[in-house]
Amino acid sequence: MRISYNKLWKLLIDREMNKHDLKVAAGVSSASIAKLGKCENVTTDVLLKICEALKVHMDDIMETIDD
Repeated sequence: MRISYNKLWKLLIDREMNKHDLKVAAGVSSASIAKLGKCENVTTDVLLKICEALKVHMDDIMETIDD
């Protein structure tokens, strides 16, 4: 099982935002955004900052996928 952030990328498209806009709005590092893009592990603090900036819940930006 792995985590997918495809929901986050779709949400950004719907809101006409790019990764840089997300980085600035959420106050997270470029490295964290890069990790999200590669579906790598990020801290829950980063995920919470993104959720707060976008005013969404965790299940709105990520999901688990069976391998």
